[in-house]
Amino acid sequence: MASSRLKYMSLGVLVFQTTSLVLTMRYSRTLQSEGPRYLASSAVVVAELLKILTCVLLVFKEHSYSMRALNSILRQEIAHKPIETLKLAIPSGIYTLQNNLLYVALSNLDAATYQVTYQLKILTTALFSVSMLGRRLGVYQWLSLLILMTGVALVQWPSESTSAAEKEALSAGSQVVGVTAVLVACCSSGFAGVYFEKILKESKQSVWVRNIQLGMDQNVFSIIILSVMPPTPF
Repeated sequence: MASSRLKYMSLGVLVFQTTSLVLTMRYSRTLQSEGPRYLASSAVVVAELLKILTCVLLVFKEHSYSMRALNSILRQEIAHKPIETLKLAIPSGIYTLQNNLLYVALSNLDAATYQVTYQLKILTTALFSVSMLGRRLGVYQWLSLLILMTGVALVQWPSESTSAAEKEALSAGSQVVGVTAVLVACCSSGFAGVYFEKILKESKQSVWVRNIQLGMDQNVFSIIILSVMPPTPF
């Protein structure tokens, strides 16, 4: 009973977090202000720093809040194993690209269209799981993915009843750019997620340690993007 209640609670928190994140990102990218907007890559760096901090706290908790054990784990698993950290360069680079593309998408699409279209990552993750991990999907699973594709296609179908105000708002940002950014992000999310899962299965390291390594690599890529990009935000 307690486990069932925890599942529903986790589902509710996940739905709230996902919805509030999309709405906040959309609002911040379309807010009319006199000064320039923040850089998307800067937001990605801050998010990854917070993720690293959270994972460090979880490792700290796993080892009974012992600073000595935490220092030992970080030194042995990260500082003394740079090759293990480099193994995550591929998914971290893809995740960095994906996170920046999501800001581009939300700058050019409304929140509802973005949220529905981004669910295609379920399809890409399933396809990469079949091809890379050798998983098998049942008939109902393939049917569910087909219904998902149909729903996304219907959302993108142009409506003749769109008001003039909505058309004017949509013309401010290119829908083609937005949809393309979402589709590329879906493909990158599916590949990076399955690749990361494959690394976790082949490794004896904790998932929190792996996430710290992943976050460190992502910050490196994000800093590189910040250094080569012009100061004008998306």
